[in-house]
Amino acid sequence: MKILILGAGQVGSSVASNLASEANDITLVDVESDILDDLRDRLDIQTVAGPASHPNVLKRAGIEDADMLIAVTNSDETNMTACQVAHTLFHTPTKIARVRSASYLKHRELFSPQAVPVDVLISPEQIISSYVHRLIEYPGALQVLDFAGGKVQLVGIKAYYGGPLVGHEISALRDHVPGIDTRVAAIYRRGQGMVPSGDRVIEADDEVFFIAARKDIRKVMSELRKLDKPFRRIMLAGGGNIGKRLAETLEKKYQVKLLERNPSRAKFLSEELNKTIVLLGDSADEDLLLEENIDQMDVFCALTNDDEANILSSMLAKRLGARKVMSLINRPAYVDLMESHESIDVAISPQQVTIGELLTHVRRGDVVAVHALRRGAAEAIEAIAHGDSKTSKVVGRQIDQVQLPEGTTIGAIVRGDEVMMAHHDIVIQAEDHLILFLLDKKKIPAVEKLFQVGVTFM
Repeated sequence: MKILILGAGQVGSSVASNLASEANDITLVDVESDILDDLRDRLDIQTVAGPASHPNVLKRAGIEDADMLIAVTNSDETNMTACQVAHTLFHTPTKIARVRSASYLKHRELFSPQAVPVDVLISPEQIISSYVHRLIEYPGALQVLDFAGGKVQLVGIKAYYGGPLVGHEISALRDHVPGIDTRVAAIYRRGQGMVPSGDRVIEADDEVFFIAARKDIRKVMSELRKLDKPFRRIMLAGGGNIGKRLAETLEKKYQVKLLERNPSRAKFLSEELNKTIVLLGDSADEDLLLEENIDQMDVFCALTNDDEANILSSMLAKRLGARKVMSLINRPAYVDLMESHESIDVAISPQQVTIGELLTHVRRGDVVAVHALRRGAAEAIEAIAHGDSKTSKVVGRQIDQVQLPEGTTIGAIVRGDEVMMAHHDIVIQAEDHLILFLLDKKKIPAVEKLFQVGVTFM
């Protein structure tokens, strides 16, 4: 697939890196030629320097025969204009744009072929807010991912000493939770991914990914660790777009305090938010944190645009007694470092959270959801089976008859409103939604082919 990516920032470069490794023809456009030179050498992609929305620049980048445009510059207006130019002058089939401003997003009628022709809107702030909200809903979870419209969830959790299933084989899970259908999708032990065979013993400190119907998640979690008490008190550091959106969502159910160091922004937030207590001050101010009873907070979440400030304030909050701390971290090297550091419970990478939404529209076959896991090394995919036993490699076959690539497992099947775990003798039907876990994302092309219908895989 030939793809043009506009914007070589954190999201653009991450998308380019992911897609270039999957044999796509990638061209990256940005005004910063130095950044492009570095990425071209490192990722083996083509680059074009210039303003991303200018027709002549897009033409130089090969827009005339591009299959897809992904506009993720730092300017909403540039992204929207680029989609308009691509549509009007070059008839580009698929146009994806990052739009961050809530004032645009609340008028969805703007985005249509008759107005601004954006096929897919990506709002990182909205995606990240939803991601953090799910982590707060499930205390103790490292990652919570929705599939099939929220009917099914994949949860990553660290197994602790004392968990009823720790020290037992995976096959014992059904005896521990009778009446609940669940499946372990993968286990990571000391950073190494393992396919979860029934005789695999779960050890303390294993990172276990399991899949279950939404209503059963808490019960399964309780088998792997002592179930944490529900969160009530939450402190957010940073009142930008993400902080504001998250506060709006959380204040309906939780007690929320929000720290913002900019006086005019703090005043604006205090007028916009209903129940959230907005505090003017620095989240790394120890006296302020103590004064606001940081030791009584169930969650401290640092959401500013400054990685270092987020890391330091999170570590300080943890030392002062916050029960769980999360930190938004842009730099991949920092994410790796902090996830191995006990001072921060969850390091949130905006790129990895956002990229799944983009990959959903790039995958071949009918893929309706993609989630990056383990900092992009693994993926969870929701794909729809089409065709019949003659035209499809999955329809009409039992789970154990499907030729899955090594390290790939089918975790669950959603058939209409019914959620079924993927037991070996279930026969896949047309229009089933299959939730797959891939330990190695390099196997994605092979998985895509499974879900393409017909003799010639288009």
